[in-house]
Amino acid sequence: MFILGNLLLGIAKVLDIALEAYMWIIIIRALISWVNPDPYNPIVRFLHAVTDPVLRPVRKVIGFGMGIDISPVVVILGIMFLKYFIVASLSELAVRIKGGGI
Repeated sequence: MFILGNLLLGIAKVLDIALEAYMWIIIIRALISWVNPDPYNPIVRFLHAVTDPVLRPVRKVIGFGMGIDISPVVVILGIMFLKYFIVASLSELAVRIKGGGI
């Protein structure tokens, strides 16, 4: 059973890293939006392409309150929830399957 435990632990670690990286991409996107970047810049286009599919539905639900876009904050809170719930649960399950210590 240690193989299944290691598999789950590996999935949890990779998911944790992916969620952390995506959170930083959201933060960078929010910071860059403050300076009115060139929309044809490849980095800006990448940031928009990666974050718009997640931010757009959140914007539709919450709208713009007083002209301030809080959708990045909502998405970051969602990412933190996923990290504390799913990643932690997978890690705990992996440890229990392995039979104790890591």
